[in-house]
Amino acid sequence: MFNLKKRLQQATLGILVFMMLISVPASARQVKTDAPQTYTVKKGDTLWDIASVFLDEPWVWPELWRTNTQIQNPHLIYPGDVINLAFFNGQPVMSLKRDKPVIVLSPASRRSAKAVPIDILPASAIQPYIHHHHLVNEDTYQTLPYVLGNHHGNVRFVDDNLILSSLTNGTEDQLQVVRKQSTIYAPDGEVLGVQLTHIANTTRFSSAQDGVDVLRMTQSFQEAKRGDKLIPYTPDRMPDLHLQAAKQQQGVIVGDLHDHNLLGKYDVVIVNLGNADVAPGMVMGVYTAGPDIIDGKRPQYIDEPGGTDGLNLFSKKLAQPALKVGEIIIFKTFNKASYGLISRASEGITKGFIVAKP
Repeated sequence: MFNLKKRLQQATLGILVFMMLISVPASARQVKTDAPQTYTVKKGDTLWDIASVFLDEPWVWPELWRTNTQIQNPHLIYPGDVINLAFFNGQPVMSLKRDKPVIVLSPASRRSAKAVPIDILPASAIQPYIHHHHLVNEDTYQTLPYVLGNHHGNVRFVDDNLILSSLTNGTEDQLQVVRKQSTIYAPDGEVLGVQLTHIANTTRFSSAQDGVDVLRMTQSFQEAKRGDKLIPYTPDRMPDLHLQAAKQQQGVIVGDLHDHNLLGKYDVVIVNLGNADVAPGMVMGVYTAGPDIIDGKRPQYIDEPGGTDGLNLFSKKLAQPALKVGEIIIFKTFNKASYGLISRASEGITKGFIVAKP
């Protein structure tokens, strides 16, 4: 199999050339030819859906609002809002009409109903990965406390069971039971983290004695087992997403959470870019380059059987340009890697594909 690192280097030039050709000022980008002049936001819409109604490149949505000083945050759109599209001096400009707050009357009070903004992305697509999947450093994983068993001698544990664990730090009253799913590696073999699945929630039942803690299982999503690890409980909270296009960032898809060979729209991928590189809401293009071609007596792919046999003084090796096949939106970041939701895919996406400026 052709070396991935070398392939990445060869594909980089193709991506940069491609991006130079399409990189024009955001204000000059044309909206879709069939974009409506007005759109009324409906319950169940997402910001990405609405931006896709108007734009071929939904991530430039905030840039179209920069001249509208009445809208402080274009990511906060509410059901019932009417979005208007107009052109001034040939440039698209967005405006918004919003109804006044609804007044709810009751015998006891008079209050305004608080409007809830629409989601940036489909909540159903990313919630499971926000709440039930974690990525921790390998060293951290090795030092986590773990489930030992219980006084009944059971090997599996569910709601309301008491369990014993190795000694925790004693400061957390609520802990999550997690299980190792896989180890995530960079293309060069570096360990990016250990992928954990959330198994159950527990609370501390009694103080530590003889080097063990007693915990009560309060909510289980799967049966817990001996050896499962424990981490501090983190409240379920959706991340704040602010759409922005990646600029210089470039990485590789290093896996997914279900070990699938081919991935499509609304699947989640893992990329080798951490929280120092990317942030929730960052949009990245997905690119792939085919195998090098040996142009000799007869054309051959370099990775087909006998492909390298065609290399000689009278042949040359041709690197294929990287072509864009989709987009992802980063929604959860860790130290060395991040989760991204596939928002568009023109073909099956797989491990090894490149992510870069959209």
